Amino acid sequence: MQDLAELERRITAALQRIGAGIEAMAPPAAVPLAEDPEVAHLREALEAEKMLTAQLQERLRALKDRGGSDQTELEAKVDRMTRQLDVQGLEVKRMRKTVIALRETLRALRQAQSDGVADPETLNRAMAVELESVRVSRLAEIAEMDEILAELDPLIGEVRIDA
Repeated sequence: MQDLAELERRITAALQRIGAGIEAMAPPAAVPLAEDPEVAHLREALEAEKMLTAQLQERLRALKDRGGSDQTELEAKVDRMTRQLDVQGLEVKRMRKTVIALRETLRALRQAQSDGVADPETLNRAMAVELESVRVSRLAEIAEMDEILAELDPLIGEVRIDA
């Protein structure tokens, strides 16, 4: 019997120690989360981070949109420059034809001069070719001026906007 009493006392003491340990592990009387100042501070910080994230996402979206418009502007500029190159190509072809015609006419005039014959037909052709060369030069200058104006127009627009 004494052994039973001793075992009962030991089991009771062990259960009391276990109970005390569990009570020590339990959190103190919990303050409602809404009233805890640390939780309120963390919620404010979370809201601030959410706002910052939303702002950064908006900026990123704006940069992507601007990047798209930059790409559109670049494509338009490439198209414009391609058209300018096409015009220049046509002007170069015209100038080559004119130079060839001038050479032929000059050769014919030299030949007529060396033969001592003044051929009015050759002189008329020479004048016509010379006139055509002036026209081609003028068209080339106009094309060049158009290129310069095409490059200046956006710059003038920016200056007007800034003013």
